[in-house]
Formats: sequence, C-alpha cells, structure tokens
Amino acid sequence: MADQLLDAVRAKYGAVAKSSLSSEDAGVKAVAEAFGYSAEELTSIPAEANMGLSCGNPTATANLKPGEVVVDLGSGGGLDVFLAAGKVGPHGRAIGIDMTASMIERAQANASAGGYANVEFHLANIDELPLANSSVDCIISNCVLNLVPDKPAVFREIFRVLKPGGRLAVSDIALKAELPQEIATSLAAYVGCIAGAIRIDDYRTQLQAVGFEAIQIVDSGSDLNAYRKIENQSGCCSRAMNTEIASGSYSCCAPPTTVHEDLGALLSEYDINEAAASVRVYALKPSAKLCCGPDCCV
Repeated sequence: MADQLLDAVRAKYGAVAKSSLSSEDAGVKAVAEAFGYSAEELTSIPAEANMGLSCGNPTATANLKPGEVVVDLGSGGGLDVFLAAGKVGPHGRAIGIDMTASMIERAQANASAGGYANVEFHLANIDELPLANSSVDCIISNCVLNLVPDKPAVFREIFRVLKPGGRLAVSDIALKAELPQEIATSLAAYVGCIAGAIRIDDYRTQLQAVGFEAIQIVDSGSDLNAYRKIENQSGCCSRAMNTEIASGSYSCCAPPTTVHEDLGALLSEYDINEAAASVRVYALKPSAKLCCGPDCCV
C-alpha cells in the first residue's frame, strides 16, 4: 500500500513539474502569498520555482545564518532552496531532496537560469537521505512530510543527519480533528496533502520518540481553502497543465486529473479548516555533551 501511495504522489507531482505553472500565474502567486511569501521573495527567485504547492514559508522562520548547510525535503522546483541559498550565502549550502525526477530536472534548470552556485539537488526518498551523519545545520520542508507513509522513518533520518544542536523548521499540514470518512480514505485527498496528515499530538510524540527536544507545533491560522485560488489555472485542459503525465499513458484531457483539480474538488465539498491546519513545526536535536570521565558526562 505504501508503494502505491508513493507511486500516486510521484505521478501527480511529476505532472505538475512538467506544467507551466509559475509565479507568472495569478492563482499560483496568490496561493504562495496566502501561505506567507512576500511579493519581494517571489520576484527574487525564478518564477518557475513556485508551482502553488506550499502550505507555509519555512525559510521565513528557520533563522538561517551565513555559512550554514540547510536541506529542503521535497524541494520541488527549488522555491525554498533558492530563498535559503540567499540566507546562507556563498559559504553555505542549500540542498534539495526530491523523489520525482522531473521535479529535480525543473529545479536544476531553475538553478542554472538563476546562476545559483551554492545549491544542489538530489533524487532520493526522504526516508533514505543521501547525506552523512551530523552534517546539516537545519532541515526545512514545505507541505511534504504529510505525503510520506512512514513518518517515523523520516523523523529518524532527519535526526541522523542533523548536527548536535541542529534544528528542524518545517511547514506542514496536521490534523486538529478526525477527517470525514470520504476524505480520510480518498487517494486524491492523500496526494493533496490532507489524508496523509497526522494529529498534532501524534506529530509531537513521534518527534520526541526519535530524540528531538524543544518541540513546538504552531497553527499558522492560514486558510487551507486558499488552494481554490489556483483552480482555473490548473484544470486538466487549461494552458498551465497542457502537458502529458510523465508516464505517457494519459493525455491532458484524460484521467488522472491534476493535483490542484483533485484538491479543488474536495475543497468545494468540505471546509478542510475544521479538521486540518497549516502548521509550523520546530524542534532541536540535543547538543553534544562534554564527557569529563568514564562515569560522568555533563
């Protein structure tokens, strides 16, 4: 079942990566601004890095510093990687990880177009990161962790690659209450970042279980219905989605529908805000202890 979910996610987001969705589309820009991006931030990076897939702005709250190594899990077209690159500067590194080959291709094209020298992108699943132990200062992510079936595995990987004292600062969808059964069992809702979300209390418990401390999960108060703003520009036969699914087995005007169209249909029937929330998640990996003897560490 987990493999089927990942295949569905990869197919849907692969189609988005091959679309022309960008900040040049008013609906895409409106979604990003609704979830915390400023107009200045959006114009400072390649327009094609933004495809209207965010649920927050993790770089705004990650407190990134010059010289740091920051990793974006599920980096898509590179939106947050490019913003992070400006914050960590030429002596830092911003690394994107994504499991969809067409997203990596789009991100690399954006990096080349923008002349970024301190970014890199890797094709990998985020529960098996191609990074060394204790090599990263900060992990960010934007509306992606809810898409992973095995969340504890991802949290363990995040903890492994962070340096002692390193931090997690992500934007995600989490649940405040039980979802309606139709949504909880819907593949479209899973791919649309809703059905795979976990309860806020479970989020905190799972982070604690792998060793994180100083955990904060804050409801941003953002309106999840903002995704409806993109509907007219991401419909199956709209200009923005006039492309074939990566597998080549479906044309634009045949199933499967786009991720925005699926989510828009759900939002027209349910107020997702009643059960789900856009949250900011913060956590720290404990700092290394200094040992003063065989039986004493402080």
